[in-house]
Amino acid sequence: PSAAVPHPQNDSWGKQYSHALFKAMSHMLCIGYGQQAPEGMTDVWLTMLSMIVGATCYAMFIGHATALIQSLDSSRRQYQEKYKQVEQYMSFHKLPGDTRQRIHEYYEHRYQGKMFDEENILGELSEPLKEEIINFNCRNLVANMPLFANADPNFVTAMLTKLRFEVFQPGDFIIREGTVGKKMYFIQHGVVSILTKGNKETKLSDGSYFGEICLLTRGRRTASVRADTYCRLYSLSVDNFNEVLEEYPMMRRAFETVAMDRLDRIGEE
Repeated sequence: PSAAVPHPQNDSWGKQYSHALFKAMSHMLCIGYGQQAPEGMTDVWLTMLSMIVGATCYAMFIGHATALIQSLDSSRRQYQEKYKQVEQYMSFHKLPGDTRQRIHEYYEHRYQGKMFDEENILGELSEPLKEEIINFNCRNLVANMPLFANADPNFVTAMLTKLRFEVFQPGDFIIREGTVGKKMYFIQHGVVSILTKGNKETKLSDGSYFGEICLLTRGRRTASVRADTYCRLYSLSVDNFNEVLEEYPMMRRAFETVAMDRLDRIGEE
């Protein structure tokens, strides 16, 4: 035999094991057939069988490892897949560069790199768990808003379960004067300007709300509202607004008091 071929019977146990492991790994990882080519048909078929088994195990290992890595941060992967579709959509419609940039910034602020099917997740939970999560997620809004701080906890929970989270960018008109109002808004974070006919600006920030006048009077918007910064708001539809206030008439009076004060100030200008 050639000098390159080892003599296992003369080697120590450690060397014998190392040679055997090297040959087995060469077969199983499909990167060769070991140090020595197979001799005879039995060795050839055993080597091929070993390679097939090894290739199968290797493929399964790669598949499981890939699935494990993807599952570690599935929400980020879901966001990236979604944003790729958005990019292709913008490219297909040949949107201008500044519009694409605003859409990119909107997605970054709205989803912050992670995307969840929140409606589906909350829909699968029991009512007490759903209410607990919503109360926790909106804790800053409740803490900053005097309207909620002094209200019946049941009213607060009823309101919070019907709110929808929305994000607006600087310069966006959240409300336009003269349009039919279908929502009111609660400010979690950000600054907005209320613009009236007299060109007077009134600033509202964290813990304030606006847009309730139209829901109470069932008329058209009496002023425009513009976002001055990135605004994280919660909106409440007119149907949900009336549904909740039917159960809590005292809170309707609280909204009406603020609305009348705001209408008076608009009328003075």
